[in-house]
Amino acid sequence: MTHVVTRAGDEASPRVLRRVLGVLVLSQALGGAGMAAGITVGALLAEDLLGSAGLAGLPTALFTAGAALGAAVIGRVSQRLGRRPGLALGHGIAALGSAGVVAAAAGQWVGLLLVSLFVYGAGTATGLLARYAGADLAPPERRGRATGTVLLATTLGAVAGPNLVGPTGELAYAWGIPRLAGPFLLAALAYAAAGLVLLVWLRPDPLFLARVQSPREATAVPAPTTPSRAAATVPVATPQQRFSPGVVTGATVMITAQLVMIAVMTMTPLHMTGHGHSTQAAGFVIALHVGAMFLPSPLSGLLADRIGRLPVAAASGAVLLSAGMLAAAAPPDSVPLLSCALVLLGVGWNLALVSGTALITDAAPADNRASVQGWVDVGMSLAGATGGMASGLVVAGGGYPLLAMAAGTLAVAVIPVVALRTATPR
Repeated sequence: MTHVVTRAGDEASPRVLRRVLGVLVLSQALGGAGMAAGITVGALLAEDLLGSAGLAGLPTALFTAGAALGAAVIGRVSQRLGRRPGLALGHGIAALGSAGVVAAAAGQWVGLLLVSLFVYGAGTATGLLARYAGADLAPPERRGRATGTVLLATTLGAVAGPNLVGPTGELAYAWGIPRLAGPFLLAALAYAAAGLVLLVWLRPDPLFLARVQSPREATAVPAPTTPSRAAATVPVATPQQRFSPGVVTGATVMITAQLVMIAVMTMTPLHMTGHGHSTQAAGFVIALHVGAMFLPSPLSGLLADRIGRLPVAAASGAVLLSAGMLAAAAPPDSVPLLSCALVLLGVGWNLALVSGTALITDAAPADNRASVQGWVDVGMSLAGATGGMASGLVVAGGGYPLLAMAAGTLAVAVIPVVALRTATPR
């Protein structure tokens, strides 16, 4: 039986490694509820307070911009102190932002709303960065599946969150708070619980274990016994390590998919409510979409491990194109067709995320991995912010079908080309 040495004289059994993965799964289930609840009503809440449909994409732009800063900070903290303090810090900040959104809605304070949405974005960054922690401990031939396991755990909370829009809205109304702020009450509790789970139980730290598992990296970076020693022994990634072909390809695939997915997803609830659908119906469609973002993760991971990262990345572009074309062609009163389009949108994003994550984890050395991954997710967050802001303007100027077609075309023009041009034999 193979053992992983974590410190001098200590060994971590496979049971310990499974325990680490179990803690990540639990925290992701909690964090998923916080992430999806805010996504569902963010645009509607902004339209209500700002009084402009053209600015309805602003919340998504703000919390994805906040996610960019969060990814950089969490990546830096994780690089020096480990995954546990980095991910726990991110969830704590997201809980604080969620509480700020509730306060802003209750007092009709637009300024506080905008600041709180920016802070809330740290939760999105934390939830996605956790997938790297799952891949830390996996051998290269199983990294796709390890990533998929952590992402799958997000499904429980992510699907439950939008379907709790109605009950949490009624609870908020009973407390004298606008109904649309109800999901952010759930987000505050969910993120706080996820951070507490990580802070208490994510031991030993998966990033430190990963550094010791590789003989080359174990020699270059001794296994740290304290956070201060970890900070002192971690070298800085060179530009060649940060921008190797694997990192660039994985980053491009994920960044493009993030921009496409955020742009279409953000405007779908507004598109539906603008054509007479209820908030609950919009929440149901988003729940299906978010489920499709995470539920296929084990299959996506298996495909990435078995047939290769690049073919899966290329396939994601075709799926995103199909989603955009179907969303554009679907009659506004057809919930089934809009649901199918949003499910395809989620599946395409999932294929891109899992294959891109495996590409980057393969290419980035363990001693600099957290920093490189953090900067890649900064790019994803900035792309999401761009998509969120542009989506409202495109819909206001040309309509939802134009947005959906443009997004799908962008995906098929970029993702397969990048993936196939850099293809090499496995």
